[in-house]
Amino acid sequence: MTEPHAFRRAAEAKDLDLMRETLAEDVVLHSPILFRGFEGRDTALFVLGHVIEVFEDFRYLDEAHGDGTVVLRFAAKLGGKFEIEGIDHLTLDADGRVADLTVFLRPLKAVTAFNEQMSARLAAAPPA
Repeated sequence: MTEPHAFRRAAEAKDLDLMRETLAEDVVLHSPILFRGFEGRDTALFVLGHVIEVFEDFRYLDEAHGDGTVVLRFAAKLGGKFEIEGIDHLTLDADGRVADLTVFLRPLKAVTAFNEQMSARLAAAPPA
């Protein structure tokens, strides 16, 4: 069995310092909400820090490894009433750091609630 990727360990522990170590400096985070990605490690960490606060009972259910990729399937609760599921698709650089992170979410009602909460948070405190 393959050891869990460091990004998974960081997300499960809600450890943004460890997460910083797992991300390439020029990482691009592709949100399920926006067409344009969030570029750069600091911006990605800013967004992921809010995601960590919005998701309740966050847990990874599965992990699959490919050539330069990791796919993490997760579940969480949102606002005490929505169940949300998702996939984190990680593309790794030559050093094994996350160069590209694409997040997929379902179902639509939960995604809509996630969008509302994240939009309010990001509007209130935009990244530096």
